[in-house]
Amino acid sequence: MKELQQILDAMEPGEALAALTPQLREILAQLDEEAVVAFVTGLMNGPDGDKVSSMVNL
Repeated sequence: MKELQQILDAMEPGEALAALTPQLREILAQLDEEAVVAFVTGLMNGPDGDKVSSMVNL
């Protein structure tokens, strides 16, 4: 996992996201809807507790 973090840190944010998207899509497809919503909500809720995710309709 440390190696993956180093690789991602060396990339531009957009490039890292593009590289991760296919793998994330495969992983999320294997989860139930509740787990996907929990994951997306976790992404949307930053450390400040922002509730932007409540506006997202999945």
